[in-house]
Amino acid sequence: MSKLQKILVRARRQVFSEMVGNNPSIFQGEGYDFIELREYMAGDDIRKIDWNITAKMQRPYIKIFREERELSVVVVSILNGSVHFGSKKFKQESIAEVAALLGYSTLKNGDLLSSYIFTDEMISHSKPSKKLHSVQRSVEEILNFDAINKKVDFKFIADTLFKRLKRRSLILIVGDYFEIPDFRLLAKKHEVISVIVRDHLEENPPSMGFASLVDPQSGAVLEGDFNDSSVRAYSQKVAAHDHKLFEVLRKEGIRFTKVYTDATPSVALRRLFEGR
Repeated sequence: MSKLQKILVRARRQVFSEMVGNNPSIFQGEGYDFIELREYMAGDDIRKIDWNITAKMQRPYIKIFREERELSVVVVSILNGSVHFGSKKFKQESIAEVAALLGYSTLKNGDLLSSYIFTDEMISHSKPSKKLHSVQRSVEEILNFDAINKKVDFKFIADTLFKRLKRRSLILIVGDYFEIPDFRLLAKKHEVISVIVRDHLEENPPSMGFASLVDPQSGAVLEGDFNDSSVRAYSQKVAAHDHKLFEVLRKEGIRFTKVYTDATPSVALRRLFEGR
């Protein structure tokens, strides 16, 4: 089987076979339209508590929803050069797996699915659809895209989605997030979720001694002695970046999860939507 077929078959099996019984969908409970916030009252469902607002106001608030017949789900894949990396498999392949899972879950729910691919420009987009082949087309585009030397422009992505998406949507933005986005305006209009795809090796690399490394985004060559001290300093820098990233996302009311290339994406996605 080709890489595309393996991803599609595995995703369909997980969504249509394994996600039954207690886990009918990773989007369970998402088919609702947000209306307003109000203070928590005795008897309210604690799962509806908005923890970001609760922390700010120092008293519990819950989200009030209006049931919506059909949810608009938008899967956005960011394919800058740094996704062309991985110790077990490339992050680009993991992004394709996430897109497949989200796509099939959307269609299983009977919701509308649309897909975008971005770098520092919009590479492609699909119109809202409920057809299974739309998932295959999107995943195939992700796998076949040449991400080498491509850069990311989060401002352009946020501005483009804000202008193009007229209906309130659930937007899932999938990328490695080595730059910090500003989704404040987009998150006021839509429900935005960040799926951060990483490889353990890029967060905690081993000591390599003297080596030459090529940046797949800029093409720049970095030569030096990557000893214990230098790789430790690098790991600390990545950890500090992620700490700031998580702070920004929480402040903007954006839920997020991290998916590693050696893990099963469906586990992290289910935990995210179950609020764990």
